[in-house]
Amino acid sequence: MSGGQVAKFNKAAKPKKKRPAPISLRVTEEERALLKDRAGRRSVNAYIRQKVFGDAASPRRSYRRPQTDDAAISQALAVLGQSHLASNLNQIAKAANTGTLPVTADLTSELQAACADIRHMRNALIAALGLTSKG
Repeated sequence: MSGGQVAKFNKAAKPKKKRPAPISLRVTEEERALLKDRAGRRSVNAYIRQKVFGDAASPRRSYRRPQTDDAAISQALAVLGQSHLASNLNQIAKAANTGTLPVTADLTSELQAACADIRHMRNALIAALGLTSKG
């Protein structure tokens, strides 16, 4: 047997861990909404498990439901990560300090793009924090 065949054999021969059987509970839409509301940032499963078993519930990885503010903050961070704002602004500041900043069409368009990115992040963070913009 080759090394690849041995690895495949060993993987196939390993007994798989059985997952516990799920418990199904039918609820109305209103009851589901109430459960989601009471669960807060926890998953509905974690909320029900805690209510049924209390402190005796087996420890599990903590999952939490994403909130709208999480999505907005994630979006703002993604835009920040994809942009080269810090690097570009540092280069512009260095050129401005040394007096070697030629104002070209490329520089103007890059500055406008950076400002648009900053405005987008600002608006996303304002929305994530539940604030309103004044302009």
